[in-house]
Amino acid sequence: MRLLYHFPLDPGSRFIRVVLGERKLDFALREERVWERREAFLDLNPACEVPLLVEAEGATVAGAVPIAEYVDETTPGDALVGIGASHRAEVRRLVAWFLGKFDREVTRYLLGQKIMHRLSGRGVPDASLIRAGLENLKLHLDYVAWLAEQRNWLAGDRFSLADIAAGAQLSVIDYLGDVAWDRKPAAKDWYQRIKSRPSFRPLLGDRITGAPPPAHYADLDF
Repeated sequence: MRLLYHFPLDPGSRFIRVVLGERKLDFALREERVWERREAFLDLNPACEVPLLVEAEGATVAGAVPIAEYVDETTPGDALVGIGASHRAEVRRLVAWFLGKFDREVTRYLLGQKIMHRLSGRGVPDASLIRAGLENLKLHLDYVAWLAEQRNWLAGDRFSLADIAAGAQLSVIDYLGDVAWDRKPAAKDWYQRIKSRPSFRPLLGDRITGAPPPAHYADLDF
C-alpha cells in the first residue's frame, strides 16, 4: 500500500491527501515531525520535508506539486491538472499562488506562530507576525471570492488542483479560527462545496493536542 509521510496541519500534505482521495486510492498515513530530523526520514528525503509519497514497491516522490502531477498522470480519473494548455496553465498558476504565495504570506505566520512555535519548542509567538498574517489573509480571501464569483471553480469550469490547493491552505487557517467567512459569501459558498467532497472530509477529523478547532470547522453546513 502507498504510504504518505505528512503532518496533519501541513497544507502540502493536506493537498496530497485530497488528491489521493479524489482518485479513490488506498494509502496509509505516517505523521512526520520534520523538525525532529529523524535519520530514517532523512534517508528517504534529504530535504526533510513533507509530503513524501512512498509507493508499495518502494519508489518515492517528494513535494506536493510533483506528487500531485505524478498521481494525476499515473492513475485513472478526470485530469486534475486541467484540460487543454490554457486551462492547465491557469491551474498551475493558482496552485503556485496558494502553495507558494499564500503559504509565505499567511500560513507561515499564522500556523507557524500559533501552533508550530509551541510544538517545536521555539518559544513565545511573535504577535506582529500574527497581525501581518491576518492582514494578508484579507487580501487572499478577497481574491478567492473574486475567482469564485467569476467562475464555476477557481481555475474555470472544472474542479482542479487549484481548488484543492486553495482548500488545503484555507482549511488550515480555518482550523485556527481565523477565516472571516461571513465577510466574503462567495468564498464561503465555494469552500462549503470543497469541504463537502468525500475526499476532503478526512481532513476535518484532524486534531492537534491542546489546540482544538472552532465548532464550525467540521460542520459541512458551517
